[in-house]
Amino acid sequence: MSAAERPKKEGAEESPARRAIITVVGRDRVGIIAGISAFLAESNVNILDISQTILQEYFTMMMIVDLAGSKMDTDELREKLVASGESLGLSITLQLEQVFKAMHRIDAL
Repeated sequence: MSAAERPKKEGAEESPARRAIITVVGRDRVGIIAGISAFLAESNVNILDISQTILQEYFTMMMIVDLAGSKMDTDELREKLVASGESLGLSITLQLEQVFKAMHRIDAL
């Protein structure tokens, strides 16, 4: 069940979502998901959905996250994710969802 399909807690207030796409690519090793998830939790970023796979010795992951509660602005969060990725030998990107959608939209002719 995806996060969108999960029932909402009664009485829970929700702030408007500020969704982003995070991608992670690099050589597989122990602790990648744990390290990135811990960083996001410390930054008060909620993981809405996650998909990861191993392609031979390469780790790939895509996350949809909600930045609405983040303690950092998007640029600062992106810079810290990239630096964290570099220290782990990973390539990490963060794009706001509307930018991601605009870049991957195919206009009908």
